[in-house]
Amino acid sequence: MYLHLGQSMVIPFRDVIGIFDLDNASYSHLTRTFLRKAEEEGRVVNVSEELPKSFVLCRNDAGVIRVYISQLSSATLLKRAEADVFETN
Repeated sequence: MYLHLGQSMVIPFRDVIGIFDLDNASYSHLTRTFLRKAEEEGRVVNVSEELPKSFVLCRNDAGVIRVYISQLSSATLLKRAEADVFETN
């Protein structure tokens, strides 16, 4: 199963560690620090041309952790994951 994050970005759902609401999660200084360090290390992929609403934390088979920033809400991404479908729009 794959998860469409927006634009043309699709990731294997098995790689997903968590889907987070950007507004709620960024209240914590720990989350802000984590995101800043991930950005500095080049592990952040911005798939949003609009105001970002969520981020998806992933680990691939090689153990590389990436943070995908999406304009889709965490609720929308969760619905897509639960629907077990590949959406292209």
